[in-house]
Amino acid sequence: MGPPQPANHVWVILGLGFAGIFLITAKLKKKKKSVNNNNFGAFIHNLQLLPPPPPPPPKAPLPLSPLTFALSDLFDIDGHVATFGHPEWARTHEAASQTCPVVSALVEGGATCIGTTVVDELAFGLSGENKHYGMPTNPALPARVPGGSSSGAAVAVAANLVDFALGVDTVGGVRVPAGFCGILGFRPSYGAVSHVGSIPVSKSLDTIGWFARDPNILRLVGHILMQVPYIFQRNPRQIIIADDCFQQLNVPLDRSSQLVIKSAEKLFGRQVLKHINLEDYLSSSVPTLKELSSLKTNGELKVSSLKSLANVMQFLQRHEFRLVHEEWINTVKPDLHPAVSADLYEKFEVSDVEVEHFKSIRNEMRAAVRSLLKNEGILVIPTGADPPPKLGGKEISSKDYWSHAFSLLSIASISGCCQVTIPLGIYEKCPVSVSLIARHGNDCFLLDTLQTMYSTLQEQVDIAAKSKSPRNVVTKEEAAEIAKERVFLQLC
Repeated sequence: MGPPQPANHVWVILGLGFAGIFLITAKLKKKKKSVNNNNFGAFIHNLQLLPPPPPPPPKAPLPLSPLTFALSDLFDIDGHVATFGHPEWARTHEAASQTCPVVSALVEGGATCIGTTVVDELAFGLSGENKHYGMPTNPALPARVPGGSSSGAAVAVAANLVDFALGVDTVGGVRVPAGFCGILGFRPSYGAVSHVGSIPVSKSLDTIGWFARDPNILRLVGHILMQVPYIFQRNPRQIIIADDCFQQLNVPLDRSSQLVIKSAEKLFGRQVLKHINLEDYLSSSVPTLKELSSLKTNGELKVSSLKSLANVMQFLQRHEFRLVHEEWINTVKPDLHPAVSADLYEKFEVSDVEVEHFKSIRNEMRAAVRSLLKNEGILVIPTGADPPPKLGGKEISSKDYWSHAFSLLSIASISGCCQVTIPLGIYEKCPVSVSLIARHGNDCFLLDTLQTMYSTLQEQVDIAAKSKSPRNVVTKEEAAEIAKERVFLQLC
């Protein structure tokens, strides 16, 4: 079911340059999008991109037929002006003259696009806030934010308005809303999916990601977008649990990492499991990051390895965004959310030496993750450290809150590796998720692993939810058993 049609509209039919594809778009007045019970405030524009006619039997139907999808409003659609989350952007830019390749590929594959969705202002936030078009309502938890920057796309999938949706993940724009809304979200390896025809946020960090509720659909969309054939499916040889990351999580282990451990044991055997302190590994394997982390202030270590990595990620995002959009910002002076404004209007100078220093960290990170995971390894981390912030809550503007989030999100963003967010049900009324990471370029392997593990993971989720002894912490006895298990696994 798509979003409701506006009362006043003009239908425009435009050819997309592919046989059999038509665009039917409604030109809407520029105004704030009110949240309603039909579309949860997810959509900005109603439009339809229709696939070509299905081939006659005995030929196989188009692979994505009859699926529907939506896309964040920052992709080129022939005849459409993307808002980039801000009405001033739409006012100062002309309509696209062609449709971007990723959208055309999905339509050619048999899927029908039904509309464009809300993004944070200039796709620069992570909360899902947008004062110009409204904050979409989180279907999993209406009293909390949906997450951003691709908030509307995630909400459209979570509310069952579409089968899948496209978004942009720079520093978490797909992974965060997927976790907050309780759905699957995939950030592909950097460069695995074409960026052509999407508005850039940070050119060295941007990836075109997507959401779905069904792992089979998530995988199918991946094969279409990455233009890779199906090959023999491989099982992971090693599943590595980042214990120190889970120790910072505000969810008990038996509702997070233990569910992955039990699923892996059941499917692949205990021998595939390994535990790691990721902070220690990065300190020893990323020399330039270690140098940055070791800078002292008043004799104290300034930041941890992961926090240093998060700082690098935010620096690159800000620096590269300004390289592309600073002239527009200074000329138009758009009305921005205070947090975005502080980042983009504030005086910001950076030397070429600093830029090269951070690029070295990026290269070293990719090599370190490749060395850790090799061809058939999976790293398991929390998607985020904390539950979604409450609407109007202090967490939305809390630097500590987002610092925790960025520390985890920076691992894949800086290394360029692929990451999938997996829902693990509800704990204390909030969606819980976990993330799996594979080395750069191993996207199909990660999607295959998700498909293999998903049903068993959900079985473990159901078992945990029905447990008669819910609690906020693992008991000392259980912690001792977990420690023994780690020693055993390290000796195997």
